[in-house]
Amino acid sequence: MRVLVIDPDHARAALVAAGLQGVEPAEVRHTTLYDEAEVLAFAPDVVVIAAESPDRDTLESLREATEGAPRPVVMFVDRSEPGLAEQAVRAGVAAYVVDGLAPGRVRSILDVAMSRFALTQQLRGDLAKAKADLESRKVVDRAKGLLMKERGLDEDGAYRLLRKLAMDRGKPIGVVAADLLAFAGVLRGDVS
Repeated sequence: MRVLVIDPDHARAALVAAGLQGVEPAEVRHTTLYDEAEVLAFAPDVVVIAAESPDRDTLESLREATEGAPRPVVMFVDRSEPGLAEQAVRAGVAAYVVDGLAPGRVRSILDVAMSRFALTQQLRGDLAKAKADLESRKVVDRAKGLLMKERGLDEDGAYRLLRKLAMDRGKPIGVVAADLLAFAGVLRGDVS
């Protein structure tokens, strides 16, 4: 396990490292500031941020960084204000722990955060696929409507024709449907 601890307080960072004693294999690296180049070079399995209290700039920087290279993030803070926990989660923090940095709890918190992160990534992937499938289905339905109107086919006939075109071209049916709609738009003069 590769753990990057970001904390300006060396004593607090040492508590995180102490909590990972006995975890094999483990490589713990400490830095005082978040540096995206260092994060990318080290490629940690989990990032631990410890601070007295997170500020909005830190959370915004974290959100931007985790958008491009998602990874589990655990945040230990000494104190928090209302709303900061929600902002932290929206910024990509998988575990937000207030006044609870104890070496004996570190490993279990990191395990839960990594599991939660993996589940969240899977759900995001599933959601993106579902949205893409829905969009593809809408395009196929529009292409079927066009074929029904222009070729006088029923819905099943239009779908069979689209499926045959897709198989003949070795492309997904959604791509063939989108191509057909684009070509029809050109013929109608929709595109200049």
